[in-house]
Amino acid sequence: MEVRLQKLIAGTGLASRRKSEELITSGRVTINGSVVKELGTKVNPDRDHVKVDGKHLRAAQPYVYLILNKPKNVMSTLDDPEGRPTVKDLLHGVTVRVFPVGRLDFDSEGLMLLTNHGDLAQALLHPRYHIPKTYLIKVKGVLDDAKIEALERGVKLEDGFTAPAKVMKVSKAESNSWLEVTIHEGRKHQVKRMIEAVGHSVIKLTRIRMGPLLLGDLAPREYRFLTDREANRLRELVEDRVSRVERPELDASGKPTRWQAPTAPAPPRPPKPERSGRGPKSQRSEGGPRSPRVLNGAKPPRSGRGSARRPLSRSNQKPQPPQPGAGFQRPRSGETTQGSGRGMMGRRSGPGQKSQQSRSGGPPDRRPGQRGPARKSRHSSRRRA
Repeated sequence: MEVRLQKLIAGTGLASRRKSEELITSGRVTINGSVVKELGTKVNPDRDHVKVDGKHLRAAQPYVYLILNKPKNVMSTLDDPEGRPTVKDLLHGVTVRVFPVGRLDFDSEGLMLLTNHGDLAQALLHPRYHIPKTYLIKVKGVLDDAKIEALERGVKLEDGFTAPAKVMKVSKAESNSWLEVTIHEGRKHQVKRMIEAVGHSVIKLTRIRMGPLLLGDLAPREYRFLTDREANRLRELVEDRVSRVERPELDASGKPTRWQAPTAPAPPRPPKPERSGRGPKSQRSEGGPRSPRVLNGAKPPRSGRGSARRPLSRSNQKPQPPQPGAGFQRPRSGETTQGSGRGMMGRRSGPGQKSQQSRSGGPPDRRPGQRGPARKSRHSSRRRA
């Protein structure tokens, strides 16, 4: 898989992406022995040999995520030209090069995420992916409902209107109040400028949440690595937001989203084509041609299976049910009948036992085609009295 050269260098932890671009433009990077100065050059890490200052690049480092509780009077960068303390000075024991995701003001404090995952950091900071960030603010004075509604709708700043925010009252003192503000933008000093736009000022600002990550009881100047569960939830949130923006018809796993009712009415369906048939009798032509079978009086054959049936043989014909009044009569009381044929033997009638009756018995003046009364079997064991 091909990647950009500056991204490959930054992924090894040698330098940041901006510093990697400076290394390329200064001619300190070679690919397969050739010097490359063009930014955006793509390489295959499994096939190409990349060197910086004549040394091979190390293998890419695994992704690392950690939370830091930044205190006041500390810069949220890795380097400061004025020599002020930075968050890098607080990362004792971290051997992997990480960088902060977003910034906090010099006099602000709270949660800061540091990682070496560049794509995730870019998605967390981009405003169109709507990653929420929550701040606990101590405001001078008390905001009424009208001002809170204005913050929630969006206020006008020097660089345009802010996106809708979520504001919740936390507590109230004699002259100050505490608010919890949630935004998904990342403008410079945005929360402070929003409060100043409604006529108040910020006394203290602490970031307590970023996406699914919570500051919790982490003490100032301390850091901890994310658990596997926290890292997975953070990646899933980013993937879900990116997929909604890039491909709204798919979810984070790449599957189609649930069906939604269309906002516009469906276009009318085209008319159905006319069937090629005889049509109703009123539209038939009297002198139209007809098939010869219909003219001769024969019925047209049926379509499908069984259109050409063979005549049934006499052995395959089903027996016709006897018509009422002929072929079978109930025996009178006290009489018993015996069936004809082999193996048909009369049975003595007794208590709990029924006498066998013949189904072929009938009156002597039988009609043609009907069987007569049953004959006595020679094998009958019944004797005459």
